[in-house]
Parts: sequence; structure tokens; C-alpha cells
Amino acid sequence: MAKLQRFKTKYPGVFYIEGESVNGKPEKIFYIRYRKDGKSIEEKAGRQFQDTMTPAQAARIRASRIEGKEPTNHERREAEAAKKAAEESRYTLNRLADEYFDNRPDNKAKRTDQGRYNNHIKPLFGEKEPFEIIPLDVDRLRIRLLKRRSPQTVSHVLNLLVWITNFGVKKRLSQGLPFHVEKPVVNNIKTEDLSPEQLNSLLTAIAKSENIQAANMMLMALYTGMRRGEMFRLKWADVDFERGFIHIREPKGGVDQTIPLNDAARQLLESHPMTSEFVFPGRGGKQRTDIKKAVNAIKKKAGLTKDFRALHGLRHVYASMLASSGEVDMYTLQRLLTHKSPVMTQRYAHLRDETLQKASTLAGDIITRAASKKDAEKVVNLEAHISSGQRKR
Repeated sequence: MAKLQRFKTKYPGVFYIEGESVNGKPEKIFYIRYRKDGKSIEEKAGRQFQDTMTPAQAARIRASRIEGKEPTNHERREAEAAKKAAEESRYTLNRLADEYFDNRPDNKAKRTDQGRYNNHIKPLFGEKEPFEIIPLDVDRLRIRLLKRRSPQTVSHVLNLLVWITNFGVKKRLSQGLPFHVEKPVVNNIKTEDLSPEQLNSLLTAIAKSENIQAANMMLMALYTGMRRGEMFRLKWADVDFERGFIHIREPKGGVDQTIPLNDAARQLLESHPMTSEFVFPGRGGKQRTDIKKAVNAIKKKAGLTKDFRALHGLRHVYASMLASSGEVDMYTLQRLLTHKSPVMTQRYAHLRDETLQKASTLAGDIITRAASKKDAEKVVNLEAHISSGQRKR
């Protein structure tokens, strides 16, 4: 390849070669030549049109580089490469979050946490490494969220921050948070129940409802304790009529579960219309996303209070009935409710304790009555003995 002709300018160490612009027009490409640290350096200064470079401007660049005020092209490329390498080895919270979520199963819980991360954590800490986060920043996040979110939601957000940073430590990708994250106190022990009269009123309203989807979903919640979202996702293929089980997809705990198909639920499903692959389909036979209006209408006709949740409240009723029966232990109830941890199931423990207390009290009453009967017999016998003695006199 022929060497391109170099053209001198009136400025020492500045020359140009003739090239071609992006538009195909002739264009001068300016170069500078100088010595630095005993080395001869020749590098490109810029193009005539693309960089609006002139011989005078190229001369000024040459002078700056000789004086060390501006790095050479080689030094700049090395600095950029070093910066890129540093960025690649730097695990910010955004990079850790990507790795963390890639290692989680794709389910509703994961998608919910991704939303929490994108909305609350990423804007503040996404470009920081964990050790760069300070307690004051987390305190401000907690205080700000508590003004418009429930303590439980805020706790979920802060827990997610801790989980992501702990994941980085576990995988040896980064350091962890250098402080303990303070979380709000969560009082989540809301257990809804219905009196026998309220339950009877609700069953009457359900029976009179013309919305079979809403009515049967409410009965299904009562019969099985299934969550609303679990019923929305329930497909006919998930119902094993032969072996008597229901396959729960993506429960709140994350891992798919199975629960027994009891007789009441079986009879309901056997009579329920099959119009889609989903048991309780939405529009067009697709997965349902809401039924609040229909179930609230039934709740209103039953005369239930406004704060009673039409579906989740019935899940509590299901659990309360089993716990108060005294015939179901807490581990079995945990399995039936598909609770990931026994902690959530413990909210019903007092009902079982009350039943056991009543049973214990009943046993005490029986013994007391038996003892009282014997005492009464002793008194009668004593009186008869005294009476007999007096007659002998």
C-alpha cells in the first residue's frame, strides 16, 4: 500500500494528509509530531470537517501535550481501558440485582420484588456499591416510604435491599452493607372471622347470586382456603379428580404446592362450567385479573362489614374453623394454607388453644361434678345414719 503524501503547515510539528469525508468530499486529516519523555510521538489531531480541525488548533493541542496539560492519544486510550476494566469489576447494586433476580425462579413473587427494586431501590442506590451506601440514606428511604406505604410494604423493600447485598457477599462479588438495616415494626396479625349467623347470611347471598364465577370462587375460598391469585391461575389441568389433589401454581411462598381436593370442593368443581383452560376465567377465556366488584356485591347483600375482605377474609374463615375445631394441628394447617413459614400459621394458634382450654375445662367440670355427687351421697348417708340412731334411742 502506497504511503500517503504528507503536507506541511506553517506550524512546526503539524502536517496533514488528504482524505475523504463521509460525504465523499476531499478532507484534510491533521497530525501532530512531538517528543515527550525522550520519545518521538506522532498522532492524529482531528479531521477538517468532522472535527472542525484547523492547523492552528492542532498546534495548540501539540503544545498542551508537550507541556503535559493534555494526555497523549495513547495515554487517553490506556486511561479509558483502565476505567472500563474498573467498571467491569465494580459490582453496583444494579449489577448485583441482575444476578440476584437471574438466580430466582420466574414467578409472581420475583416479579413483585423486581417492581419494588425498580421503583424504590434503584433510583437511590442502583449505581452504588453496597459499601458506598450509608445508614442515613436508608433511614431517609424508610421514612419517605412510610409516609405513603404500609409498614409491611416498607419492610419488604428494605428486606429486598438486604437480600441483594447478602447475595453479593455469598457469591463473593462484593462487600455487604457495613451496618444493620432498621425496619419498621409490622403488625400483620389481622385474622378475619364470621359468626355462624354471618356465615349463614353469606351462604344465602352466594346461593342467590347470578354471577356463578364470583359465587363459586367465594365457596372455593371457604372450602379450600385458596388465595385469590391462586384461583385466578387455577387451570382444569391442575385439578386431579382421580387422586383428589389440587396443584397450586406460584403460591405466595414461591414453590408450587398441592392441597387435598375435599368432597365439597370436588362437588363444586364438577358442577362448575368448563369454558376455558382456566377454572375461573376472565374475559375471552384468558386468566382472570380481578373479581372485586362481583364478590363485594355478594358481600354487601350478605350484610358483612366493609372491612371484611370478600375472598382473603374467607381464607381466614377456613383457617379459623379448622384451628378452632381442635382436630387440626398447626403443622397440618400450615400445609393446607401453603404457608412457607409456620410463623404465619401461628396467628390461628390461639383458636386451637382456646378449644383445648375449653376441653380441659370441661374435663375439670366433669370431675368436679362427679366429686360433688359423691359428697352429696356422703351427706345423705350421714343424715340417714343420724336419723336411725335417734330412732333407736
